[in-house]
Amino acid sequence: MSTITPTDNEKELLADEFIVSKTDERGKILYGNKTFINISGYQESELLGKPHSILRHPDMPKIVFQLLWDRLKEKEEIFAYVKNICKDGSFYWVLANVTVTLDSNDKVVDLHSVRRKPSSKAMQVIPSLYAQLLTQEKNGGIHASEKFLNTILKEKGETYDDFIFNLQH
Repeated sequence: MSTITPTDNEKELLADEFIVSKTDERGKILYGNKTFINISGYQESELLGKPHSILRHPDMPKIVFQLLWDRLKEKEEIFAYVKNICKDGSFYWVLANVTVTLDSNDKVVDLHSVRRKPSSKAMQVIPSLYAQLLTQEKNGGIHASEKFLNTILKEKGETYDDFIFNLQH
C-alpha cells in the first residue's frame, strides 16, 4: 500500500457508535464491522488480512502501542486513546478497549477491539500529551517517551489505567 498523506479533516464517531474489529495475535485484521469499514474509507476486501497498523496515524507515539502489545502478550485487556488515519488521509480519535480471546487451553484465538468516541475531556488532554510523547521519542527514543509518561503519571498519582478512565468520565 502507498503512503497516505495526513490531512486536517477529522471524522467523528457518534456517541452511540462502536467500531469493532478482530485481528490475529500478530495484528492482521480478521473482521471489521460496518462502522469500522465506513470510517476507515477502505473496502472490507482492502482491510481483511492486512495489518491493523495500516490505520496508524503518524501522530501516534510508539509508547502507546508498546503498552498495548505488552498488555496483550500478558493476556490482559487495555484501554487506550488512539488516533487513526483513514484511506483518504482524514483521521479519527477513539477510546479503544482491546482484549484477548482465549480458547479452552488458554491459547490466543484473536484480539478483539471495541472502540468508541472519546470524551471531550480526553480530547482536551490526549492530543497535546501525544505530541509531547512523540517529541520525546524523536529526541530520545521510546524509552524517553516511556519515562516522560511515567513521570506524568507519578505526578498525578495515577496508574495508566486510572489516568485513561478518569479522562473518559
